[in-house]
Amino acid sequence: MTRHILLKNARLLDPDTNMDQTGDLLIKDGIIADIGENIKAPKDAEIIECGGHCLCPGLIDMRVFIGVPGADYKDTIQNTGEAAAAGGITTVCVQPDTSPIIDNHAAVIYLESRAKNALVNFIPFPAATKQLQGTEMTEIGLMSKSGIKAFTDCNKSIADASLMMRILKYASAFDALIIQHLAEPSLSKGCMNAGELATRLGLPGIPTSAEVIMLERDLRLLQNLNARYHASQITCADSAEIIKSAKAKGVKITASVSIPHIALNELAVAEYKTFAKVSPPLRGESDRLAMVMALKDGTADVIVSGHDPEDSESKRVPFEYAETGTIGLETLLIIALELYHNGTIELLPLLRKMTCNPAKILGLKSGVLQKGAPADLCLFDLRTAKRIDKNKMVSITKNTPFDGKPIQGQVLRTFAGGREIFSYHN
Repeated sequence: MTRHILLKNARLLDPDTNMDQTGDLLIKDGIIADIGENIKAPKDAEIIECGGHCLCPGLIDMRVFIGVPGADYKDTIQNTGEAAAAGGITTVCVQPDTSPIIDNHAAVIYLESRAKNALVNFIPFPAATKQLQGTEMTEIGLMSKSGIKAFTDCNKSIADASLMMRILKYASAFDALIIQHLAEPSLSKGCMNAGELATRLGLPGIPTSAEVIMLERDLRLLQNLNARYHASQITCADSAEIIKSAKAKGVKITASVSIPHIALNELAVAEYKTFAKVSPPLRGESDRLAMVMALKDGTADVIVSGHDPEDSESKRVPFEYAETGTIGLETLLIIALELYHNGTIELLPLLRKMTCNPAKILGLKSGVLQKGAPADLCLFDLRTAKRIDKNKMVSITKNTPFDGKPIQGQVLRTFAGGREIFSYHN
């Protein structure tokens, strides 16, 4: 049975075409059927008054860890979907670090079957090396033929240069994206940013050179290859300059920055606050500002949440032994909006980093507000002011570094495939 939904009087924001206008949007059977002013809907259409609030494509998060399979106590498929929907996210890209590890076609099929009825779209990113061990390539060709978009060893770098070369060559034959965590292993044995603060806290540090060395090595390997490469979660000014130069030379490189590395610096862990312990570590203020500028000038293409749920027992231990990771699905948009509210980045370019840019990198039809596109949508209020309260968050685990933080913005409704999956109630 045909179903129509008319979203009336919205501020229509399509970052792909730079559209920013007041109007209506008609959904028909999960697809955007029409968009513009004074749309006439069928008599049986559900009418939703948007009150002039912002309507943009549903967000796409390219870096999400989940607890399924193997750690359902951290979160579940259902809980991940609920948290994503509350954050305006309609597509989550799942990292392979589960139990068992997602490193073969059968594991991909298993996860896809578990997520078949999920609230949001789940896209698995299988491991690039078997068991994330960095010694043997996975079945990239077979999985690519089945529709897999990208491969990554998530929080581990592919350190073996010869293996990385083979992976890049093989992936290029299938136009598969290789996503690399930038951390030279021998330099990455610490637990926070190397520098004066780490010395004062008596903690082993990880220098920015660990990131830069791996990035520069990979760019050398990419020379004369037609491979697509994504630098995951860059954190420092040197990385931004290297990527900017590589792009100018025509290298097929894209890059992402995570919300913690945009909003926080190393001072967030100054009192051994494990909820702000992430991988890569939070850097100094100059590097944080460099990440903001990398987003502004287009050097960094994507903003990710880095959502990584960890139970309190894994966090409430001495800093050096605490697990890395923060939850972030529910705070991706509202924390990113700080860059708009403080006048650093205009709204459309900011939304581009979480909608059409990741969609284009992954070859998705979503991420746009255009006729014929999936009705994956996010309606949000730019002005609502409040404080983040971890106890009101949907995620099972509450390991957020933003508890108590004042923010401005609120997701009001989220639609996935034309179905409303979230509605805000104060």
